[in-house]
Amino acid sequence: MKRFTLAAILFAASSALDADGDWPQWQGPDRTRISRETGLMKEWPAGGPRLILTANNLGTGYGSMSVAGDRVYLQGARGNNSFVIALNRADGKEVWSKPLGLVETQMRSNRGAGPRGTPTVDGDRVYVLTENGDLACLKKNGSILWQRNILKDFGGSQLKWLVSESPVIDGPHLLVTPGGPGAGMAKLDKLTGKTVWTSKDLSDTAAYSSITIADVEGVRTYMTFTDSAGVGVRASDGKLMFRYPNAANRTANVATPVYSDNKVFFASAYGTGGGLLNLTVQNGEVAATEVYFTREMKNHHGGMVLVDGYLYGYNDLILTCLEFATGKLMWRDRSVGKGSVTYADGHLYIQGENNLIGLAEAASAGYREKGRFEIPDKGQPSWAHPVISDGRLYVRNQDTLLVYDIRAAAR
Repeated sequence: MKRFTLAAILFAASSALDADGDWPQWQGPDRTRISRETGLMKEWPAGGPRLILTANNLGTGYGSMSVAGDRVYLQGARGNNSFVIALNRADGKEVWSKPLGLVETQMRSNRGAGPRGTPTVDGDRVYVLTENGDLACLKKNGSILWQRNILKDFGGSQLKWLVSESPVIDGPHLLVTPGGPGAGMAKLDKLTGKTVWTSKDLSDTAAYSSITIADVEGVRTYMTFTDSAGVGVRASDGKLMFRYPNAANRTANVATPVYSDNKVFFASAYGTGGGLLNLTVQNGEVAATEVYFTREMKNHHGGMVLVDGYLYGYNDLILTCLEFATGKLMWRDRSVGKGSVTYADGHLYIQGENNLIGLAEAASAGYREKGRFEIPDKGQPSWAHPVISDGRLYVRNQDTLLVYDIRAAAR
């Protein structure tokens, strides 16, 4: 496979990458929504690419998938328990499943029960965070090595639409955002689950976002969205280095921050928008200065992807392309309706929340769609984000996983 180079790929935090073609965590190999794969279809036939396997009875939930080695990992609510499930990558058959805790019983969520997060695969271990805050480390055979609850252990509060974070690995450590007093973020030993530090000066309630890791002029930095601000925390000791409230709303901050070249973009919906911050180092700390604020990227749940200096994502219901450095609006289109975006081989893979999957060129000159198809309606928005791995497109909608062959040449 040819090596895919892109200025946006600066994430070097995780040791989860084991093989070309794997998608071992939330937002892919580099946590950027970018696949390095080439040789994929440039246009889909009517009705979409060929469906090669289906897996059913996976449980309810909105979480995406991780694909690593010969396994596909995902989460789902079955009965009264929240499960992590391993499927055989070749045929979609269940290899094992493990209950990690109870499904939310108070039904605070009006969007249904079930996990919202994505498992993180790191070598021979799988890390999972459930919708109730149960954090577990498992062997690839499904046996639990350690487990703890981040809400109980760190004084965090359950969220209206339930815990939605996907944990991230940074070398020997695991990062989560409990949102408790003096524990807005926590670093754990990934082998034992023991606490290394909590961010003592960050007590924000957690939001629905996941952590992005960056080296900013030599200072390792963890960035995420809390309920009230985009924040940057120093990796060495958990010190809060910057807060950015302008792009936050008080309803649901969801999108993972987008980092590139000492800049980070935070965006949220509910009438808010997004802001680009320039990051510099002063006396061993990262300082943040707003470059611009825009209302052309009010991004809800679907996230954003940065390709060749252009940011693609949904501004409320409209797929939008912005020039990253300036915020200039390049184009917008209704596409397949509000959804999530993933990038591979020159194209955007879009999963609309109303059960449409689309393919469009990733080009700043304008929107050009290259195909679309429907997936079965499961009675809830199709919010799980698509995954691209080894020439296959993985689409999850509640209890069903659909896998399509998207290689340009037939196998």
